[in-house]
Amino acid sequence: MENFFNLFSSKISQLLIICTGLLWFTACQDDDTGSDPPPVIDESVTYYLNATAGSNINGYVVFYKDKDNAIVANVSLAGTTPGNSYPIHVHQNSAIEGGDIVISLENVDGVTGKSQTVFTQTDAGNAITFEDFLNFDGYINVHASESDLGTLVSQSDIGSNLFTGNSKTYALNPLGGSDIGGEVTFEERKNGSTKVTIELDTTIANASYPAHIHVNSAAETGGIAINLIAVDGASGMSVTNIRKLNDDAGGTPITYSELLEFDGYINLHKSAEELNIVVSQTDIGQNELTGNSETYPLREVAVDGIMGTATFAERMNGNTLVTLSLEGTADGGVHPAHIHGNTAAETGGIEITLNSVNGTTGMSVTNVTALDAGTAITYEELLVYNGYINVHASADDLGTIVAQGDIGENALNGEQVTYRLDSVDNPDIKGTATFYQRNNGLTLVELKLENTPEGGVHPAHIHANTAAEGGGIQIDLDSVNGTTGMSMTTIRAFNDGTPVTYEELLEYDGYINVHASATDLATIVGQGDIGANALTGDQTVYTLNEVESSGISGTATFAKRKNGFTLITLKLDGTVFPGDHPAHIHFNSAAEGGGIAVSLTNVVGGKGISKTNVETLDNNSEITYDELIEFDGYINVHLSPIELGQLLAQGNIGSNVE
Repeated sequence: MENFFNLFSSKISQLLIICTGLLWFTACQDDDTGSDPPPVIDESVTYYLNATAGSNINGYVVFYKDKDNAIVANVSLAGTTPGNSYPIHVHQNSAIEGGDIVISLENVDGVTGKSQTVFTQTDAGNAITFEDFLNFDGYINVHASESDLGTLVSQSDIGSNLFTGNSKTYALNPLGGSDIGGEVTFEERKNGSTKVTIELDTTIANASYPAHIHVNSAAETGGIAINLIAVDGASGMSVTNIRKLNDDAGGTPITYSELLEFDGYINLHKSAEELNIVVSQTDIGQNELTGNSETYPLREVAVDGIMGTATFAERMNGNTLVTLSLEGTADGGVHPAHIHGNTAAETGGIEITLNSVNGTTGMSVTNVTALDAGTAITYEELLVYNGYINVHASADDLGTIVAQGDIGENALNGEQVTYRLDSVDNPDIKGTATFYQRNNGLTLVELKLENTPEGGVHPAHIHANTAAEGGGIQIDLDSVNGTTGMSMTTIRAFNDGTPVTYEELLEYDGYINVHASATDLATIVGQGDIGANALTGDQTVYTLNEVESSGISGTATFAKRKNGFTLITLKLDGTVFPGDHPAHIHFNSAAEGGGIAVSLTNVVGGKGISKTNVETLDNNSEITYDELIEFDGYINVHLSPIELGQLLAQGNIGSNVE
């Protein structure tokens, strides 16, 4: 409470310090010093004298210029003791720094609490005018008695040591497992110097915490630039007045404005004997974070359970604080980390070396100002950089990647579409193809298959047209690793060099094939339509009944594509290899009979499957899914191309089915 009162009184002093002419603020009259309000005097300045620790003596002193141009000092204190006399002096420097007596004022009488002094010069005999005094670099001390000058009862900064009202506060963050946080406040004085106040939480009463301003950012580290007063563990407080650096030039002056642009950080240490242990820390000046940041996921790669994030935070100077935070790293591990060129799917060389991740904490912090080649790079430029991050197992095992993530223009923006990859020649293998949109509009294609053989390598491609129609290879994808079942490819263009974006791929007329091996491309282990050919999920299933006791029956599934057309899948039970069974959609109902409207792909015996992409009738008239499920028709499946007269299965479709 006492510290609060002192700080509060100090602020009042700053706000109400000059009362000139007929302008007198109401707050001056309401001051709680207990003494009479200061008088209204032309060309005067009033300083409030704040009680020091353990004292209840406070008041004010009014300095004004009399008709002879001398300076008159009228002191009025409350809480004084009758019979006592209180020495009062004007000192050089701020109260925080301390300084020699420059002007001795008349002692304050304990009965009245008042004194008056008229002076035109300092104690050393140097002339001083009222105008000089208004900007004097000094402070006032009121002492307990002539015999006890060591005890202060009241004090105030004056002149150029008054505060302008400009201040800057930085949060102090706990470090090294400590719970000591707090804040540090920089306040500007009229003379340009800076009052630095540190307030810490959870300090130990009998401890003392050395404090310094260092050069560079905390991530880079650097030597001590300015010594601060150590924080007292009992109060958690430290107050320092800064006028200059601790440099070899004998102390280069530094102003408040220059400190707000200083390339530095503050460290609070555990003790004078343990300066290597930092308990609290913050970047200051140009290294302060603006609040703008971008976080990228770092996914696990070669080691299960190691994953995390990379956060890029903008500094006031445009540089970047890169913080890697991983979970699952082992105690004592050291994991080198780098920003590489290109996407993780394409790979590329090291462009920026980051500080290694500490396995015990899972953390790494790096101040990034330039590429390893020396080219400067800003936060804004990193956000559009063509790169990715690798975190390695160790300096001796850079080949093992434990975490990885695309950044900048390659980062995924959250837009994605997943397509099914169905089993074809191997019923056990199936999976998905996920298309992710990058910030730059390009596409990351992730193939994920289950039950691929250990050690297998499965070529993959995007083909033109639907899978039912077939088509040539348009885009080569990275082969699927049989051990992981995974493949990652960044798509920038077709194989012929034509650029293609994510949005364009979502409308592309194509499909994906995954092959058994480079020497067995004919065997398809995974297949799925993509883009405009993708299925919407809308479908209608019709029954195909056996005809003439053929023993063959099944279904016809009409599935709607994104482009509005139809994938028709016939699935029959009872067919045998090597049967080849023509199938057609006919006009009218099965009872009426009618000509062929749409020729379907022949059903393969043994598998009993036929897939057809239907966009038109055989007469080239366009027909959509919505029109087909209302079509007046039926399906016939025939014994063979030379025995069309013998039917195996038949079923009404569209408007002929209730």
